[in-house]
Amino acid sequence: MEAIMNFIQATGFYQIATGDWKVLIMMIIAFVLLYLAIVKKFEPLLLLPIAFGMLITNLPGAEMYHEILFAGGHVNWEIFGGQPITQEFMNHLGELGVSEAVQGTVSVGQTISVGLLDVLYLGVKLGIYPCLIFMGVGAGTDFGPLIANPKTLLLGAAAQLGIFMTYAGCRLSGLFNAAEAGSIGIIGGADGPTAIFVTSRLAPHLLGPIAVAAYSYMALVPVIQPPIMRALTSKEERQIVMRPLRQVSKREKILFPIVVTVFVALLVPSAAPLIACLMLGNLFKESGVVERLNKTAQNELMNIVTIFLGISVGATATATTFLSFQTIAIMLMGVVAFGFGTAGGVLLAKFMNLFLKEKINPLIGSAGVSAVPMAARVSQVEGQKANPANFLLMHAMGPNVAGVIGSAIAAGVLMALFG
Repeated sequence: MEAIMNFIQATGFYQIATGDWKVLIMMIIAFVLLYLAIVKKFEPLLLLPIAFGMLITNLPGAEMYHEILFAGGHVNWEIFGGQPITQEFMNHLGELGVSEAVQGTVSVGQTISVGLLDVLYLGVKLGIYPCLIFMGVGAGTDFGPLIANPKTLLLGAAAQLGIFMTYAGCRLSGLFNAAEAGSIGIIGGADGPTAIFVTSRLAPHLLGPIAVAAYSYMALVPVIQPPIMRALTSKEERQIVMRPLRQVSKREKILFPIVVTVFVALLVPSAAPLIACLMLGNLFKESGVVERLNKTAQNELMNIVTIFLGISVGATATATTFLSFQTIAIMLMGVVAFGFGTAGGVLLAKFMNLFLKEKINPLIGSAGVSAVPMAARVSQVEGQKANPANFLLMHAMGPNVAGVIGSAIAAGVLMALFG
């Protein structure tokens, strides 16, 4: 009977019945996200593994992820290596401001058996996965529209307004410190890997809700952006037809990633890892001499890293950290970030038209958020609604890819200021 009782007490069912009911809420949230990913197809490539990671990290007794290993914002290698937890270590966590809920998951003298997700999360914490994702993005990106019309670089920069407006809003709310506000603000860049990269350095305890917010709102770009675009433009502006872009030479396309890497790395060194990987992937594509590497970066490498990134990020969404008023505030500020990002690009395009002889259709400014190519497609759809003869897709790709560069630079600025 004793053996049977020990078995029963070791089951997750028993632990749910006698433990924290909050894990049930987290499991329900995970089921909802799985539904959105599978049935509604909201960013399924990352939302599905994130939701599944959220599910398994909240299963009592599974012991696949331990927050305490990463408490305080860095990897606690001493207990990661199997050393018993000391009183000095617990005191140090208190000095770092680690919540009592996280501290309460362990006790002095306890040793941690490292789980699968603990190991996978190292790729996030050390900044490996987001950079490799950027390499795959670069390998599949054509910077030709941006090179052909350099003015659109300004539209990509203006769309980062959402990042800094959201940062200001978070600070004024008094709910977040500077590092946390910067991590939430980066949601406005509409770039999931960048949001994860910044948050893992500035506010790792918020990684779960920020990642969920970033990818959820990226999937909702076709819903969020059109009302803002129509509200800020007249029908005549939406009907503006832009002439076809010039043909960009192969030499220009090869030189572009090299020049951008050098310039950005010298300007904002903290953004160098993201920019360098993005441009290396693009150089694979444009050089034409490493087709095998280009295909691997776009497909096999991208797919493998996406799985690891999604599951390990989802694992950080534990009940102790996710179920809080801060999470609700993050979701609300995410909408603000996307709204201001969209508005920033559109308004700058309208302002530029005051001085340009050849007018820009302001709708392409909304593509400055770096949801590639979804935001560019939204510009195309809205343009054709106003004028069926209007073809804005390639024009919108200019600010769209500029937004990828802009969000990486903004991330570097935030990390330099608050890292």
